[in-house]
Amino acid sequence: MSDEKITIEDVAKALGISKTTVSRAISGKGRVGSETREKVMEFIEKHNYRPNVSAKALASQRTYNIGVVWPDDYSAVDLPFFQRCMIGMTEVTSGVGVDILISLIAGDDISGLKRLVENRKVDGIILTRTLVEDIPAAYLKNSGLPFVVVGKSNDPEIISVDNDNFGACRELTSILIAKGLKRLALIGGSTNHIITQTRYEGYAAAFKDAGLAINKSLVYLDVESTQRISGILDELLKKNVDGVICMDDSLAGEVIARCREKHIKIPSDLRVASFYNSSLLEGTVPSVTSLNFNDRNLGAVAAKTLLSMVEGKDTESQKLKNYEVVLKDSTK
Repeated sequence: MSDEKITIEDVAKALGISKTTVSRAISGKGRVGSETREKVMEFIEKHNYRPNVSAKALASQRTYNIGVVWPDDYSAVDLPFFQRCMIGMTEVTSGVGVDILISLIAGDDISGLKRLVENRKVDGIILTRTLVEDIPAAYLKNSGLPFVVVGKSNDPEIISVDNDNFGACRELTSILIAKGLKRLALIGGSTNHIITQTRYEGYAAAFKDAGLAINKSLVYLDVESTQRISGILDELLKKNVDGVICMDDSLAGEVIARCREKHIKIPSDLRVASFYNSSLLEGTVPSVTSLNFNDRNLGAVAAKTLLSMVEGKDTESQKLKNYEVVLKDSTK
């Protein structure tokens, strides 16, 4: 083991404990037994542990800034979500004298995030998107800096704050099945986004609840270009589907536009619903059945959770139940 390159992960592996426990032992915050803390401190002293950023240093010198990280590939449908989350976050942070620094991540390039952390510009980070291969979260977990993710995480050691997307998607799909729609198609985006997987799982659970098998040929994922919608719609009509659920509003809007071009009447020829409701669907004719979430509250809870972590308080992941199914003309 090279003393110069030792990381929190190395310490955790050597001592047979979690990275979170190592981080808390170094920072002196959170619940860690005295024996464990002593064992960690002895180990890092022996091996000359010198991370670029340690929770111990941050504990003694607050910046009163937090970082909020956005993906730079967000679409028009994502922007209102981020904006509402940010409003909720700033309402919390401004009340306690904390400022927000925004950083963008381009693909796997996390250099901007590293600058925030390694130059000690922030006391903690909020990641606004979770991924299957989550490079930013893995980096932050190893840094020892407090962080929270908005969305579901596959890592139980990562603190997450998320809307109950699974329950919401399950409920909306169940309602449509109860209306007699048994051949419901599903169109969604990147499967590297955990939200895509969660929405699919909700859709699948509704079919299982109804004792129905999913027709995999009616499920289209990794649809990241709206240009594909016209071809998908042609395929679905040949398969005699009775409804289409879109995972977001940009897809739903494109489906409606292509239906208009092809003289497909909604809802008489085809019913359409969305697993999200943004300003993109405002004024759409017909109005679209969708899910409403309180993204402002989501941002507020994420900010409160991170500030609690910065202060060394015990925190837990949270799943917020604040959603409603809004039935409109597109599924009548």
